[in-house]
Amino acid sequence: MPPSLTARRLQAQRIVAPIAASPEDAVRHLAAMQAQDYHAALWAVGLRTQDATRAQVEDAIARGDIVRTWPMRGTLHLLARDDVRWMVALLARRVQAANAARLARDLGLDAATLARGRQLMEHTLRDGLPLARSELYARMDAAGIASSHQRGLHLLNWLAHESVLCQGPRHGKQPTFVLMDAWVPPSAPLERDEALHRLALRYLQGHGPATAADLAWWSGLAQTDARHALALASSALEQETREGVTWWWRSDAPVPSRSRAVHLLPAFDEYLIGYRDRTPVLDAAQTRRVFSVNGLVAATAIVGGRVAATWKRAASDGDVVFDALRPLEEAEHTALLRAAHRWRRFLGDAR
Repeated sequence: MPPSLTARRLQAQRIVAPIAASPEDAVRHLAAMQAQDYHAALWAVGLRTQDATRAQVEDAIARGDIVRTWPMRGTLHLLARDDVRWMVALLARRVQAANAARLARDLGLDAATLARGRQLMEHTLRDGLPLARSELYARMDAAGIASSHQRGLHLLNWLAHESVLCQGPRHGKQPTFVLMDAWVPPSAPLERDEALHRLALRYLQGHGPATAADLAWWSGLAQTDARHALALASSALEQETREGVTWWWRSDAPVPSRSRAVHLLPAFDEYLIGYRDRTPVLDAAQTRRVFSVNGLVAATAIVGGRVAATWKRAASDGDVVFDALRPLEEAEHTALLRAAHRWRRFLGDAR
């Protein structure tokens, strides 16, 4: 791998300076941030934003400056509002093609039912006001489209992939949904090569150095499309091949400085989840302590760019509990406590 890989990624990911000036700038810089765990996603943005608080990140979501939807891999992500349409248009079709037969076979969501569901949701949300998921399920049931057994969620997911709807502001602990046309301004569609070119540049802006396999994993593109995207953007990129693997990064990426600073990353953070190969930052022998067999990804503490511990909030008193993956030095323990204090400040709990 290239020298200073972790230092370059820490800087590209905006975990180290320069970090973003606003929550929406942090999200835009990374192009998309995995967000099926809503509260973890808030901290992922806060970690990368100067003096951010949870309230500020949620305000950006409530305003629609940041949008939570399913652009790729069938997984919820946060995107800047002006990135939603072109990314969904480029990446969602592959997910739909992979899922259509299963939805029809296992859930009875065939093309006719999906079309009825689309008409129903367009009518239900026509006034532009956000409605809670539970309300939309009730409308489905009343119209004879059963929402049980996750049929409702899969229908909403499908319509998000169709650019019909997306999530709106939270209502208490519940997500709401809005028509995309009411929430995201229209934009001219991109030709496929133009979109692939943009995707490669934007991915490497927030994730480089990375490989074509990493880009394919993150985006859900086929490997051939990922390689084509990098070739289209190659005039603005640097590359280095080591042991048969080619790593790419932006030519305008600043030269990073090494840091032993400790950072608390949330569950499902892009620093780990944004790449197919995680061994540059996580010892292979420790993988199952971070990536569980049921698809969960633990919150981690990184030191010098590598995972040194996992962490969670204690149910009893809200303190941070660490599970070290290797012996930690006293100075590292002290740095962990400072990092935990920054996280509590973000939450508004500066004990």
